[in-house]
Amino acid sequence: MEYKVPTREEALSLLLKYNETQSLINHGLAVEGVMRYFAKINGEDEEMWGIIGLVHDLDYEKYPEQHCTVTKQILEAENWHPTWIRAVLSHAYGFTTDVEPQTNLEKTLFAIDELTGLITAVALVRPSKSLSDVEVESIKKKWKEKSFAAGANRDVIIKGAEMLNMQLDDLIDKTLKGMKIIATHIGL
Repeated sequence: MEYKVPTREEALSLLLKYNETQSLINHGLAVEGVMRYFAKINGEDEEMWGIIGLVHDLDYEKYPEQHCTVTKQILEAENWHPTWIRAVLSHAYGFTTDVEPQTNLEKTLFAIDELTGLITAVALVRPSKSLSDVEVESIKKKWKEKSFAAGANRDVIIKGAEMLNMQLDDLIDKTLKGMKIIATHIGL
């Protein structure tokens, strides 16, 4: 069977078809940017990694109770390669899927998804509302406040860092660097 290799434009079109909330769209763009950054520093396929990051929460706005189930159906209907679909599903391992991250791409997506949300929250409470003056230390300070960005699951971030054999500070640093590259595109 011949599978489709989606373009970024096709992936973005899908994201916008199923999501209208700017914060969710920005989250997809943030994860895309960070995935591209990690792909680049690891010598991987930046386009593939970015596209998978872009659509990882494709169904979340319209179908939160069926998160990933509907995404799988959409991507299968679009004739995406099963490897790409599996990668997308792996980000919700232990929550809405039993697809355990195995590849470097999957482990990275799992690790950075929640972290991008936490970093965004840190930027938004700063007077500048910008990533420009956010540092690893400021993220680590807010990390300790469990009520701050409570939806950003710190245990998942820690587990993701362990999967990647990375120190937490290094994961935070690289995720922040990836987000800073695309900061203007995500309103930060």
